[in-house]
Amino acid sequence: MIALLMGACTKDFNSENTNPYQISDASLKQDFNNVGSFYPAMMSQNNAGFYGDQISENLTYESFTRHMASASNFASNVNNCTYYITWNSYWGDIYGNVMPKSAQVLQIARPTYPVFTEWAELLRVMAISKLTAVYGPVIYSDFGSLSTTVHYDKESDIYNRLFAELDTINNVFSANTAYTGIQNFDQVYGGNIGQWIKFANSMRLRLAIRICEVNPTLAKTQGEKAIKDPGGLILTNADNCNIPLYGAILPLARICYQWTDTQMDAAQESFLIGLNDGRLPQFFAKCDPSISVADHPGFQYKGTRNALAPIDVPGGAFGKGVRSSKFSFVNASFNTATSRRYMTAAEVNFDLAEAALRGWAVTGSAKSYYEAGITQSFADWGASGLSSYLADNTSKPIDYKDPLVSPVNDFKSRSTITVAWNEGDTNELKLEKIITQKWIDCFTNTLESWCDMRRTGYPKVPVNYINDSALPYGVIAKGAFIQRMPFVQGQYTGNPAGVAEAATFLPGGDLIGSPLYFVPANAVNTGTGGTGDTNSSAGISWTNF
Repeated sequence: MIALLMGACTKDFNSENTNPYQISDASLKQDFNNVGSFYPAMMSQNNAGFYGDQISENLTYESFTRHMASASNFASNVNNCTYYITWNSYWGDIYGNVMPKSAQVLQIARPTYPVFTEWAELLRVMAISKLTAVYGPVIYSDFGSLSTTVHYDKESDIYNRLFAELDTINNVFSANTAYTGIQNFDQVYGGNIGQWIKFANSMRLRLAIRICEVNPTLAKTQGEKAIKDPGGLILTNADNCNIPLYGAILPLARICYQWTDTQMDAAQESFLIGLNDGRLPQFFAKCDPSISVADHPGFQYKGTRNALAPIDVPGGAFGKGVRSSKFSFVNASFNTATSRRYMTAAEVNFDLAEAALRGWAVTGSAKSYYEAGITQSFADWGASGLSSYLADNTSKPIDYKDPLVSPVNDFKSRSTITVAWNEGDTNELKLEKIITQKWIDCFTNTLESWCDMRRTGYPKVPVNYINDSALPYGVIAKGAFIQRMPFVQGQYTGNPAGVAEAATFLPGGDLIGSPLYFVPANAVNTGTGGTGDTNSSAGISWTNF
Protein backbone atom coordinates (compact mmCIF):
# COMPACT_ATOMS: atom_id res chain seq x y z
CA MET A 1 0.00 0.00 0.00
CA ILE A 2 2.87 2.36 0.80
CA ALA A 3 4.32 1.65 -2.64
CA LEU A 4 0.97 2.34 -4.30
CA LEU A 5 0.52 5.57 -2.39
CA MET A 6 4.02 6.74 -3.29
CA GLY A 7 3.36 5.98 -6.95
CA ALA A 8 0.09 7.83 -6.81
CA CYS A 9 1.78 10.86 -5.26
CA THR A 10 4.57 11.11 -7.78
CA LYS A 11 2.86 10.01 -10.97
CA ASP A 12 1.85 13.56 -11.99
CA PHE A 13 4.60 15.35 -10.06
CA ASN A 14 6.19 17.07 -13.09
CA SER A 15 2.97 18.30 -14.63
CA GLU A 16 1.41 19.36 -11.32
CA ASN A 17 4.53 21.30 -10.29
CA THR A 18 5.18 23.10 -13.60
CA ASN A 19 4.48 26.83 -13.68
CA PRO A 20 2.06 27.31 -16.58
CA TYR A 21 3.22 30.92 -16.98
CA GLN A 22 6.94 30.12 -17.25
CA ILE A 23 8.58 29.75 -20.65
CA SER A 24 9.96 26.24 -20.99
CA ASP A 25 13.30 25.28 -22.51
CA ALA A 26 11.41 23.54 -25.30
CA SER A 27 9.46 26.72 -26.05
CA LEU A 28 12.65 28.77 -26.10
CA LYS A 29 14.16 26.42 -28.65
CA GLN A 30 11.01 26.35 -30.74
CA ASP A 31 10.99 30.17 -31.06
CA PHE A 32 14.81 30.42 -31.28
CA ASN A 33 14.80 32.66 -28.18
CA ASN A 34 17.47 30.48 -26.62
CA VAL A 35 19.92 31.84 -29.18
CA GLY A 36 18.25 34.87 -30.76
CA SER A 37 17.75 36.85 -27.57
CA PHE A 38 21.45 37.74 -27.46
CA TYR A 39 21.48 39.62 -30.76
CA PRO A 40 19.92 43.00 -29.85
CA ALA A 41 22.57 43.53 -27.15
CA MET A 42 25.36 42.45 -29.49
CA MET A 43 24.04 44.60 -32.30
CA SER A 44 23.71 47.71 -30.14
CA GLN A 45 27.32 47.32 -29.03
CA ASN A 46 28.29 47.40 -32.70
CA ASN A 47 26.67 50.79 -32.98
CA ALA A 48 25.72 53.19 -30.22
CA GLY A 49 25.60 51.46 -26.85
CA PHE A 50 28.64 51.93 -24.69
CA TYR A 51 31.46 52.45 -27.15
CA GLY A 52 29.41 54.85 -29.25
CA ASP A 53 29.23 57.13 -26.25
CA GLN A 54 31.14 60.16 -25.11
CA ILE A 55 34.50 58.88 -23.93
CA SER A 56 34.72 56.02 -26.41
CA GLU A 57 33.89 57.92 -29.57
CA ASN A 58 33.12 61.61 -29.23
CA LEU A 59 36.30 62.37 -27.27
CA THR A 60 38.44 60.10 -29.43
CA TYR A 61 38.12 59.61 -33.17
CA GLU A 62 35.10 61.91 -33.59
CA SER A 63 37.48 64.60 -32.36
CA PHE A 64 40.56 63.25 -34.15
CA THR A 65 38.78 63.43 -37.53
CA ARG A 66 37.33 66.90 -36.83
CA HIS A 67 33.69 65.93 -37.13
CA MET A 68 32.85 67.30 -33.68
CA ALA A 69 34.77 69.41 -31.18
CA SER A 70 34.55 69.79 -27.44
CA ALA A 71 34.66 73.20 -25.80
CA SER A 72 34.43 71.63 -22.36
CA ASN A 73 37.43 72.12 -20.14
CA PHE A 74 37.82 68.43 -19.31
CA ALA A 75 40.83 67.61 -17.12
CA SER A 76 41.97 71.24 -17.28
CA ASN A 77 41.99 70.98 -21.07
CA VAL A 78 44.65 68.26 -21.08
CA ASN A 79 42.88 65.20 -22.47
CA ASN A 80 42.35 62.97 -25.49
CA CYS A 81 41.49 65.96 -27.69
CA THR A 82 44.89 67.50 -26.98
CA TYR A 83 46.57 64.10 -27.43
CA TYR A 84 47.08 63.28 -23.75
CA ILE A 85 45.15 60.06 -23.18
CA THR A 86 42.65 60.51 -20.38
CA TRP A 87 39.88 58.08 -21.39
CA ASN A 88 40.33 54.70 -23.02
CA SER A 89 37.22 52.54 -22.73
CA TYR A 90 36.75 51.21 -26.25
CA TRP A 91 38.57 47.99 -25.41
CA GLY A 92 36.27 47.08 -22.53
CA ASP A 93 33.14 47.81 -24.51
CA ILE A 94 34.00 45.10 -27.03
CA TYR A 95 35.48 42.52 -24.67
CA GLY A 96 32.87 43.15 -22.02
CA ASN A 97 29.90 42.85 -24.34
CA VAL A 98 30.16 41.74 -27.96
CA MET A 99 32.78 39.02 -27.64
CA PRO A 100 31.43 37.19 -24.54
CA LYS A 101 27.83 37.35 -25.74
CA SER A 102 28.80 36.05 -29.17
CA ALA A 103 30.73 33.25 -27.46
CA GLN A 104 27.53 32.22 -25.68
CA VAL A 105 25.64 32.25 -28.96
CA LEU A 106 28.28 30.15 -30.69
CA GLN A 107 28.21 27.61 -27.88
CA ILE A 108 24.45 27.20 -28.28
CA ALA A 109 24.17 27.55 -32.05
CA ARG A 110 26.91 25.23 -33.29
CA PRO A 111 26.15 23.05 -35.17
CA THR A 112 22.35 23.15 -34.90
CA TYR A 113 21.74 26.69 -36.15
CA PRO A 114 24.27 27.51 -38.89
CA VAL A 115 22.69 30.84 -39.87
CA PHE A 116 22.62 32.05 -36.26
CA THR A 117 26.22 30.88 -35.93
CA GLU A 118 27.45 32.90 -38.90
CA TRP A 119 25.32 35.89 -37.98
CA ALA A 120 27.15 35.96 -34.65
CA GLU A 121 30.46 35.60 -36.47
CA LEU A 122 29.50 38.56 -38.67
CA LEU A 123 28.87 40.71 -35.60
CA ARG A 124 32.32 39.68 -34.39
CA VAL A 125 33.81 40.74 -37.71
CA MET A 126 32.14 44.12 -37.27
CA ALA A 127 33.42 44.50 -33.71
CA ILE A 128 36.99 43.31 -34.28
CA SER A 129 37.35 45.33 -37.50
CA LYS A 130 36.54 48.44 -35.47
CA LEU A 131 38.65 47.47 -32.48
CA THR A 132 41.78 46.81 -34.54
CA ALA A 133 41.30 50.18 -36.26
CA VAL A 134 41.65 51.83 -32.85
CA TYR A 135 44.42 49.80 -31.20
CA GLY A 136 46.10 47.72 -33.91
CA PRO A 137 46.93 44.25 -32.51
CA VAL A 138 44.01 42.86 -30.50
CA ILE A 139 42.94 39.56 -28.94
CA TYR A 140 40.96 37.54 -31.47
CA SER A 141 42.19 33.99 -32.04
CA ASP A 142 43.01 33.57 -28.34
CA PHE A 143 39.79 35.10 -27.03
CA GLY A 144 38.37 32.96 -24.24
CA SER A 145 41.71 31.41 -23.40
CA LEU A 146 42.16 30.45 -19.75
CA SER A 147 45.94 30.67 -20.03
CA THR A 148 47.82 33.11 -17.82
CA THR A 149 49.03 34.75 -21.02
CA VAL A 150 46.45 35.62 -23.65
CA HIS A 151 48.07 36.35 -26.99
CA TYR A 152 47.23 39.19 -29.34
CA ASP A 153 46.96 38.73 -33.12
CA LYS A 154 49.17 40.69 -35.46
CA GLU A 155 47.16 43.07 -37.60
CA SER A 156 48.04 41.31 -40.84
CA ASP A 157 46.77 38.05 -39.34
CA ILE A 158 43.60 39.77 -38.16
CA TYR A 159 42.72 40.93 -41.65
CA ASN A 160 43.43 37.49 -43.10
CA ARG A 161 41.13 35.96 -40.51
CA LEU A 162 38.40 38.54 -41.10
CA PHE A 163 38.44 37.75 -44.81
CA ALA A 164 38.32 34.02 -44.05
CA GLU A 165 35.40 34.53 -41.67
CA LEU A 166 33.55 36.45 -44.38
CA ASP A 167 34.11 33.51 -46.76
CA THR A 168 32.38 31.12 -44.36
CA ILE A 169 29.62 33.60 -43.57
CA ASN A 170 28.92 34.15 -47.25
CA ASN A 171 28.88 30.43 -48.01
CA VAL A 172 26.39 29.66 -45.23
CA PHE A 173 24.17 32.64 -45.98
CA SER A 174 24.16 31.88 -49.72
CA ALA A 175 23.04 28.32 -49.03
CA ASN A 176 20.22 29.50 -46.73
CA THR A 177 18.66 32.52 -48.44
CA ALA A 178 15.14 31.30 -47.66
CA TYR A 179 15.84 30.84 -43.94
CA THR A 180 13.45 32.84 -41.73
CA GLY A 181 14.65 31.86 -38.24
CA ILE A 182 16.39 35.16 -37.50
CA GLN A 183 13.58 37.50 -38.50
CA ASN A 184 12.19 38.03 -34.97
CA PHE A 185 15.59 39.24 -33.79
CA ASP A 186 16.72 41.24 -36.81
CA GLN A 187 15.66 44.87 -36.68
CA VAL A 188 18.11 45.80 -39.43
CA TYR A 189 16.96 43.71 -42.39
CA GLY A 190 13.94 41.89 -40.97
CA GLY A 191 15.59 38.49 -41.35
CA ASN A 192 16.35 38.94 -45.06
CA ILE A 193 19.46 36.82 -45.62
CA GLY A 194 20.02 38.32 -49.07
CA GLN A 195 20.44 41.73 -47.48
CA TRP A 196 23.00 40.38 -45.01
CA ILE A 197 24.94 38.92 -47.95
CA LYS A 198 25.12 42.40 -49.48
CA PHE A 199 26.30 43.73 -46.16
CA ALA A 200 28.98 41.03 -45.78
CA ASN A 201 30.26 41.77 -49.30
CA SER A 202 30.34 45.48 -48.50
CA MET A 203 32.28 44.75 -45.30
CA ARG A 204 34.81 42.81 -47.37
CA LEU A 205 35.18 45.79 -49.73
CA ARG A 206 35.59 48.19 -46.77
CA LEU A 207 38.40 46.08 -45.30
CA ALA A 208 40.05 45.61 -48.70
CA ILE A 209 40.13 49.37 -49.27
CA ARG A 210 41.51 49.87 -45.77
CA ILE A 211 44.61 47.75 -46.48
CA CYS A 212 45.08 48.71 -50.14
CA GLU A 213 48.24 50.75 -49.54
CA VAL A 214 50.15 48.13 -47.56
CA ASN A 215 49.03 44.94 -49.28
CA PRO A 216 47.71 45.93 -52.71
CA THR A 217 47.64 42.35 -54.02
CA LEU A 218 45.51 40.99 -51.18
CA ALA A 219 43.34 44.09 -51.22
CA LYS A 220 42.65 43.79 -54.93
CA THR A 221 41.87 40.07 -54.63
CA GLN A 222 39.46 40.59 -51.74
CA GLY A 223 37.95 43.74 -53.18
CA GLU A 224 37.24 42.12 -56.52
CA LYS A 225 35.78 39.09 -54.75
CA ALA A 226 33.29 41.40 -53.06
CA ILE A 227 32.54 43.23 -56.28
CA LYS A 228 31.99 40.06 -58.33
CA ASP A 229 29.94 38.16 -55.76
CA PRO A 230 26.45 37.43 -57.17
CA GLY A 231 24.93 38.48 -53.85
CA GLY A 232 25.79 42.09 -54.66
CA LEU A 233 26.78 45.14 -52.63
CA ILE A 234 24.98 47.95 -50.81
CA LEU A 235 24.57 50.35 -53.73
CA THR A 236 21.29 52.08 -52.95
CA ASN A 237 19.94 53.53 -49.72
CA ALA A 238 17.25 50.87 -49.56
CA ASP A 239 20.04 48.42 -48.70
CA ASN A 240 21.75 50.57 -46.06
CA CYS A 241 22.72 48.94 -42.78
CA ASN A 242 21.14 51.18 -40.16
CA ILE A 243 21.40 49.68 -36.70
CA PRO A 244 18.52 50.44 -34.30
CA LEU A 245 19.10 52.36 -31.10
CA TYR A 246 16.66 50.08 -29.25
CA GLY A 247 14.94 53.02 -27.58
CA ALA A 248 18.11 54.90 -26.61
CA ILE A 249 18.85 58.43 -27.73
CA LEU A 250 21.58 58.86 -30.32
CA PRO A 251 24.70 59.46 -28.20
CA LEU A 252 25.76 62.50 -30.22
CA ALA A 253 22.38 64.13 -29.58
CA ARG A 254 22.61 63.43 -25.86
CA ILE A 255 26.13 64.87 -25.65
CA CYS A 256 25.01 68.01 -27.49
CA TYR A 257 21.60 68.75 -26.08
CA GLN A 258 21.65 67.22 -22.60
CA TRP A 259 25.29 67.84 -21.64
CA THR A 260 26.33 70.67 -24.04
CA ASP A 261 29.74 69.00 -24.26
CA THR A 262 30.24 68.88 -28.03
CA GLN A 263 29.71 71.23 -30.94
CA MET A 264 30.22 71.41 -34.69
CA ASP A 265 33.91 71.25 -35.50
CA ALA A 266 35.48 74.21 -37.29
CA ALA A 267 36.63 71.85 -40.07
CA GLN A 268 32.99 71.01 -40.82
CA GLU A 269 32.29 74.72 -41.12
CA SER A 270 35.25 75.13 -43.46
CA PHE A 271 34.23 72.34 -45.84
CA LEU A 272 30.43 72.41 -45.70
CA ILE A 273 30.05 76.18 -46.02
CA GLY A 274 32.96 76.56 -48.41
CA LEU A 275 31.60 73.90 -50.76
CA ASN A 276 27.99 75.14 -50.45
CA ASP A 277 27.02 71.68 -49.24
CA GLY A 278 23.28 70.98 -49.02
CA ARG A 279 23.89 68.51 -46.19
CA LEU A 280 24.92 71.29 -43.79
CA PRO A 281 21.41 72.01 -42.41
CA GLN A 282 20.72 68.28 -42.16
CA PHE A 283 23.81 67.79 -40.01
CA PHE A 284 23.79 70.89 -37.82
CA ALA A 285 21.58 73.44 -36.12
CA LYS A 286 22.15 77.14 -36.61
CA CYS A 287 24.25 78.91 -34.01
CA ASP A 288 22.82 81.61 -31.77
CA PRO A 289 22.18 84.89 -33.66
CA SER A 290 24.55 86.66 -31.26
CA ILE A 291 27.50 84.70 -32.71
CA SER A 292 29.23 86.53 -35.53
CA VAL A 293 29.29 84.83 -38.92
CA ALA A 294 30.70 87.84 -40.73
CA ASP A 295 33.22 85.60 -42.45
CA HIS A 296 30.40 83.81 -44.29
CA PRO A 297 27.20 85.92 -44.29
CA GLY A 298 24.11 83.91 -45.08
CA PHE A 299 25.31 80.82 -43.21
CA GLN A 300 24.32 81.10 -39.54
CA TYR A 301 26.51 78.20 -38.45
CA LYS A 302 29.64 78.27 -36.34
CA GLY A 303 31.93 75.49 -35.25
CA THR A 304 34.71 75.49 -32.71
CA ARG A 305 38.26 74.31 -33.17
CA ASN A 306 39.41 71.13 -31.49
CA ALA A 307 42.17 71.54 -28.91
CA LEU A 308 41.78 75.31 -29.15
CA ALA A 309 43.77 77.88 -27.22
CA PRO A 310 42.83 77.89 -23.50
CA ILE A 311 41.86 81.53 -23.34
CA ASP A 312 38.82 82.79 -21.46
CA VAL A 313 36.00 83.86 -23.73
CA PRO A 314 33.23 86.39 -23.16
CA GLY A 315 30.31 84.89 -21.32
CA GLY A 316 32.20 82.38 -19.21
CA ALA A 317 35.45 80.59 -18.58
CA PHE A 318 36.92 78.54 -21.38
CA GLY A 319 34.91 75.38 -21.88
CA LYS A 320 31.54 76.21 -20.38
CA GLY A 321 30.25 79.46 -21.76
CA VAL A 322 29.38 80.90 -25.12
CA ARG A 323 30.93 78.06 -27.12
CA SER A 324 29.09 75.27 -25.38
CA SER A 325 25.70 76.96 -25.40
CA LYS A 326 25.57 79.11 -28.53
CA PHE A 327 27.73 77.44 -31.18
CA SER A 328 26.17 74.93 -33.58
CA PHE A 329 24.89 71.65 -32.17
CA VAL A 330 23.84 68.75 -34.35
CA ASN A 331 20.44 69.06 -35.99
CA ALA A 332 17.66 68.77 -33.40
CA SER A 333 16.12 65.90 -35.39
CA PHE A 334 18.94 63.69 -34.09
CA ASN A 335 17.15 63.68 -30.74
CA THR A 336 14.42 61.49 -32.21
CA ALA A 337 16.58 59.23 -34.37
CA THR A 338 15.70 55.55 -34.02
CA SER A 339 18.74 54.11 -35.77
CA ARG A 340 22.26 54.96 -36.75
CA ARG A 341 24.16 54.50 -40.00
CA TYR A 342 26.72 51.73 -40.02
CA MET A 343 27.21 50.94 -43.72
CA THR A 344 25.69 53.09 -46.43
CA ALA A 345 25.41 53.03 -50.21
CA ALA A 346 27.35 56.29 -50.28
CA GLU A 347 30.35 54.74 -48.50
CA VAL A 348 30.30 51.69 -50.77
CA ASN A 349 30.16 53.84 -53.90
CA PHE A 350 33.09 55.93 -52.67
CA ASP A 351 35.01 52.70 -52.02
CA LEU A 352 34.23 51.60 -55.56
CA ALA A 353 35.42 54.97 -56.86
CA GLU A 354 38.76 54.41 -55.13
CA ALA A 355 38.84 50.82 -56.40
CA ALA A 356 38.35 52.09 -59.96
CA LEU A 357 41.11 54.63 -59.42
CA ARG A 358 43.41 51.79 -58.36
CA GLY A 359 42.63 49.70 -61.43
CA TRP A 360 40.49 47.03 -59.79
CA ALA A 361 37.97 45.18 -61.94
CA VAL A 362 34.81 47.27 -61.55
CA THR A 363 31.91 47.86 -63.89
CA GLY A 364 31.88 51.66 -63.64
CA SER A 365 34.38 54.50 -63.66
CA ALA A 366 35.83 56.42 -60.73
CA LYS A 367 33.72 59.41 -61.83
CA SER A 368 30.46 57.44 -61.99
CA TYR A 369 30.96 55.91 -58.54
CA TYR A 370 32.11 59.22 -57.04
CA GLU A 371 28.99 60.98 -58.30
CA ALA A 372 26.80 58.03 -57.26
CA GLY A 373 28.27 58.27 -53.76
CA ILE A 374 27.39 61.96 -53.49
CA THR A 375 23.94 61.31 -54.99
CA GLN A 376 23.16 58.53 -52.52
CA SER A 377 24.48 60.64 -49.65
CA PHE A 378 22.32 63.65 -50.53
CA ALA A 379 19.26 61.40 -50.80
CA ASP A 380 20.04 59.59 -47.55
CA TRP A 381 20.43 62.83 -45.62
CA GLY A 382 17.50 64.55 -47.33
CA ALA A 383 19.68 67.32 -48.76
CA SER A 384 18.86 69.61 -51.68
CA GLY A 385 20.92 71.18 -54.44
CA LEU A 386 22.53 68.01 -55.79
CA SER A 387 22.87 68.96 -59.46
CA SER A 388 24.53 72.32 -58.82
CA TYR A 389 26.78 70.73 -56.19
CA LEU A 390 28.05 68.04 -58.57
CA ALA A 391 28.83 70.68 -61.20
CA ASP A 392 30.54 73.14 -58.86
CA ASN A 393 34.16 73.57 -59.92
CA THR A 394 34.84 76.88 -58.17
CA SER A 395 33.73 76.68 -54.53
CA LYS A 396 36.49 75.66 -52.11
CA PRO A 397 36.82 75.13 -48.36
CA ILE A 398 37.05 78.42 -46.51
CA ASP A 399 39.41 79.66 -43.82
CA TYR A 400 38.11 79.60 -40.26
CA LYS A 401 37.69 82.69 -38.10
CA ASP A 402 36.99 82.25 -34.40
CA PRO A 403 34.35 84.86 -33.44
CA LEU A 404 35.56 84.92 -29.83
CA VAL A 405 39.34 84.53 -29.85
CA SER A 406 40.76 85.71 -33.15
CA PRO A 407 43.31 85.35 -34.60
CA VAL A 408 44.61 82.84 -32.04
CA ASN A 409 42.23 80.02 -32.98
CA ASP A 410 41.88 80.93 -36.66
CA PHE A 411 43.29 78.69 -39.38
CA LYS A 412 43.70 78.71 -43.11
CA SER A 413 42.18 75.76 -44.94
CA ARG A 414 44.77 73.20 -45.95
CA SER A 415 42.47 71.95 -48.70
CA THR A 416 41.71 73.75 -51.97
CA ILE A 417 39.57 71.06 -53.62
CA THR A 418 36.34 71.63 -55.48
CA VAL A 419 33.48 69.14 -55.87
CA ALA A 420 33.15 68.67 -59.64
CA TRP A 421 35.00 65.68 -61.05
CA ASN A 422 37.73 66.52 -63.54
CA GLU A 423 39.31 63.71 -65.54
CA GLY A 424 42.35 65.93 -66.06
CA ASP A 425 43.15 65.97 -62.33
CA THR A 426 45.97 63.85 -60.98
CA ASN A 427 45.09 60.59 -59.30
CA GLU A 428 46.17 62.14 -56.02
CA LEU A 429 43.70 65.01 -56.36
CA LYS A 430 40.96 62.59 -57.40
CA LEU A 431 41.69 60.52 -54.30
CA GLU A 432 41.47 63.61 -52.12
CA LYS A 433 38.05 64.42 -53.57
CA ILE A 434 36.78 60.87 -53.00
CA ILE A 435 38.01 60.67 -49.41
CA THR A 436 36.77 64.17 -48.56
CA GLN A 437 33.26 63.33 -49.77
CA LYS A 438 33.39 60.05 -47.88
CA TRP A 439 34.41 61.97 -44.74
CA ILE A 440 31.45 64.29 -45.13
CA ASP A 441 28.99 61.43 -45.61
CA CYS A 442 30.32 59.37 -42.68
CA PHE A 443 29.04 61.89 -40.15
CA THR A 444 27.79 60.03 -37.02
CA ASN A 445 29.77 56.94 -38.14
CA THR A 446 33.25 58.35 -38.05
CA LEU A 447 35.72 55.53 -37.43
CA GLU A 448 36.30 54.64 -41.07
CA SER A 449 37.07 58.29 -41.75
CA TRP A 450 39.83 58.08 -39.15
CA CYS A 451 41.19 55.04 -41.01
CA ASP A 452 41.10 56.97 -44.29
CA MET A 453 42.75 60.02 -42.76
CA ARG A 454 45.62 57.96 -41.37
CA ARG A 455 46.23 55.94 -44.54
CA THR A 456 45.83 58.78 -47.06
CA GLY A 457 46.16 62.06 -45.18
CA TYR A 458 42.72 63.14 -46.44
CA PRO A 459 40.71 65.16 -45.89
CA LYS A 460 43.17 67.94 -45.13
CA VAL A 461 41.74 69.02 -41.79
CA PRO A 462 43.45 71.46 -39.41
CA VAL A 463 46.04 70.19 -36.98
CA ASN A 464 45.77 70.58 -33.20
CA TYR A 465 46.43 74.04 -31.86
CA ILE A 466 47.37 72.47 -28.52
CA ASN A 467 49.41 69.27 -28.51
CA ASP A 468 49.88 67.87 -25.00
CA SER A 469 51.19 64.49 -26.15
CA ALA A 470 53.79 63.12 -23.76
CA LEU A 471 55.13 59.91 -22.29
CA PRO A 472 54.01 57.35 -21.31
CA TYR A 473 51.60 57.58 -24.26
CA GLY A 474 54.04 58.99 -26.79
CA VAL A 475 54.79 62.27 -28.53
CA ILE A 476 53.04 63.46 -31.68
CA ALA A 477 55.21 65.86 -33.67
CA LYS A 478 54.04 69.37 -34.35
CA GLY A 479 51.72 69.34 -37.35
CA ALA A 480 51.14 65.59 -37.18
CA PHE A 481 48.11 63.59 -36.06
CA ILE A 482 47.46 60.89 -33.49
CA GLN A 483 47.66 57.37 -34.96
CA ARG A 484 46.08 55.03 -32.41
CA MET A 485 44.94 54.54 -28.84
CA PRO A 486 47.31 52.80 -26.40
CA PHE A 487 46.52 49.41 -24.92
CA VAL A 488 44.45 49.63 -21.74
CA GLN A 489 46.11 49.58 -18.35
CA GLY A 490 44.16 46.50 -17.29
CA GLN A 491 46.07 44.46 -19.85
CA TYR A 492 49.39 45.53 -18.34
CA THR A 493 48.29 44.31 -14.92
CA GLY A 494 46.23 41.28 -15.93
CA ASN A 495 48.00 40.09 -19.08
CA PRO A 496 51.51 41.58 -18.93
CA ALA A 497 53.27 39.04 -21.16
CA GLY A 498 50.51 39.19 -23.77
CA VAL A 499 50.44 42.97 -24.02
CA ALA A 500 54.24 43.21 -23.96
CA GLU A 501 54.38 40.85 -26.94
CA ALA A 502 51.67 42.87 -28.71
CA ALA A 503 53.70 46.06 -28.31
CA THR A 504 56.47 44.46 -30.39
CA PHE A 505 54.01 44.11 -33.28
CA LEU A 506 53.87 47.92 -33.58
CA PRO A 507 56.61 50.08 -35.08
CA GLY A 508 57.71 52.15 -32.10
CA GLY A 509 55.78 50.07 -29.58
CA ASP A 510 52.62 50.90 -27.65
CA LEU A 511 52.62 54.63 -28.42
CA ILE A 512 49.95 56.88 -29.86
CA GLY A 513 52.24 57.83 -32.73
CA SER A 514 52.88 54.24 -33.87
CA PRO A 515 51.19 53.81 -37.26
CA LEU A 516 48.88 50.86 -37.69
CA TYR A 517 49.33 48.11 -40.26
CA PHE A 518 47.20 49.76 -42.93
CA VAL A 519 49.15 53.03 -42.84
CA PRO A 520 52.01 53.14 -45.39
CA ALA A 521 55.32 54.19 -43.83
CA ASN A 522 55.76 57.19 -46.13
CA ALA A 523 52.29 58.56 -45.37
CA VAL A 524 52.67 59.40 -41.70
CA ASN A 525 54.85 61.32 -39.31
CA THR A 526 55.11 59.18 -36.19
CA GLY A 527 56.33 61.92 -33.92
CA THR A 528 60.03 61.13 -34.19
CA GLY A 529 60.90 64.43 -35.87
CA GLY A 530 59.86 67.02 -38.41
CA THR A 531 57.21 69.68 -38.46
CA GLY A 532 54.34 70.80 -40.62
CA ASP A 533 51.47 68.91 -42.18
CA THR A 534 53.39 65.71 -42.69
CA ASN A 535 50.69 63.06 -42.59
CA SER A 536 49.81 63.39 -46.25
CA SER A 537 49.71 60.75 -48.94
CA ALA A 538 51.60 63.04 -51.30
CA GLY A 539 54.48 61.03 -52.64
CA ILE A 540 52.86 57.60 -52.22
CA SER A 541 53.82 55.39 -55.11
CA TRP A 542 50.93 55.11 -57.52
CA THR A 543 52.20 51.72 -58.64
CA ASN A 544 49.73 50.47 -56.03
CA PHE A 545 46.89 51.89 -58.12
